[in-house]
Order: sequence, then structure tokens, then C-alpha cells
Amino acid sequence: MILDIQNISCGYGVETIISDISLTVKSGEILCILGPNGAGKTTLFKTILGFLKLKSGKILMDNEDIKNWDRKRIARAIGYVPQAHTTPFPFTVEDVVVMGRTAHLGAMGSPSSKDMEIADKNIQMLEISYLKHKVYTEISGGERQMVLIARALTQEPDILIMDEPTSNLDFGNQIRVLRQISNLAKKGLAIVMTSHFPDHAFLCSTQVALLEKNNKFRVGSANDIVTEENLKNAYGVNVKIITTNSGDGYEIKSCVPLL
Repeated sequence: MILDIQNISCGYGVETIISDISLTVKSGEILCILGPNGAGKTTLFKTILGFLKLKSGKILMDNEDIKNWDRKRIARAIGYVPQAHTTPFPFTVEDVVVMGRTAHLGAMGSPSSKDMEIADKNIQMLEISYLKHKVYTEISGGERQMVLIARALTQEPDILIMDEPTSNLDFGNQIRVLRQISNLAKKGLAIVMTSHFPDHAFLCSTQVALLEKNNKFRVGSANDIVTEENLKNAYGVNVKIITTNSGDGYEIKSCVPLL
């Protein structure tokens, strides 16, 4: 599966937030989108998902323009993991995950045994079986994030869009979620994620896009895009990028703010 975004412009009403952006993500790749608040990252996601009407350009999946796709078809192809989600009802974790099958059900349909098996498979794959019968509203933020990923995977999408999947997570849970994201890409998913942590681009991305408020847009490898100069231009702060030897032959880059 290939997601090909060609010269798109999007925004709200008559206001254009981002314009003339192009990027391509293939199966097995992770695109990490960086940029300050207000640069248009969430607007871009809403447009890809069909929540906002495209102002210009094309969004293609395997060379097919998706502008006329209905919501159900988009949901079958693209899974979405929001920043945060709290259901007002005390559903169990299993109930929340199986909701991912909604796009595959009829108007009055209910989950079949096969749907339950698909949900259970993803619960097991993400190693959250211990949560299966717990109430979703009573588990931790990190656990909820894993449940939302399981729900999106239960849609059986070709592309996974993740809006700040590590937001509000402690350090350990951030790394666990990033590890799962890397594993999902290895299984063939195309993943587009946003992050407020440039280090995440070094840790798991295949390519990086950097959005700035003045509509500057850069895309390339982490080494090419996540530079001290680019980060200063985007975020307005001085940053030093350091390289550390991991001890097993690999070099790890990280960003250190200069306070």
C-alpha cells in the first residue's frame, strides 16, 4: 500500500492552514511529522481522514484518488489513533478494541465470533491481555494508548495514522509505544505519526517531515531534517544534537535543549 499526497492544501472554511504539501509513505515505512503547535499537523490528519474537505491537490492510495470514498471505505484502509480518548461509558477494554470492527459491519450488524477473534489477536499481539476484562476508564494513560492502537489495528487497515501517540505518557510507556510502532511497521503497516519529541524521529522513523508555521515544509531522512538549524527555525529554541554510542555498534542521536 502506498499513500501518496500530491500538492495538497487544506484548512478550515476560507482559511488555508497548510498548502502545496507532498509526501509519500509506503508499506513498512514510518513517517514522523514534527512541528510546533499551530503548524497544521492535526489539520493534515483530518484532511487525510476525510473530516476536512481538501482545498486542492490529491490524496492517492495505490494510485486511486480517495476524494470520493465514503467514510466506511476510508476506515477500512486507514486506522486512526487519536491523542487521547475517554469514553463516557464504562466499556471493557475488549469492548473498546472490538469497536474497531465497526467499519466492517452492516448498519444493524453486531460483531461476529470472527470479529472477536481479530480483536483478541491484536490484544495479544500488543501484550495487553491482562487488561481485556478491565474497565477502560479505570486503566492508566499508557494502557489506554495501547488499547487505542489495538482498536485501530482491529480495523485491519493498510495505513495507521497516529496523532501524538506518546502524549501524556511517562518515559517508560513512551518507549514501549515506540517499540510497538516499530514492530507494526516491520509487519508491513505504513505509519504516519506526529510527535513533539524530535528524538522520536531518530528512534523509529523511516523519514521525517517538519512543518513550520510559515508553511515551510521539509521532508527527508531524520539525519537530514532533524538538524540544529532546522529545529531552531521551527521551534525558536537553541538545540544541540549529540551522538552516543550504544555499545553494540550503533550510534544514537538525541536532541538537547540549550537553556
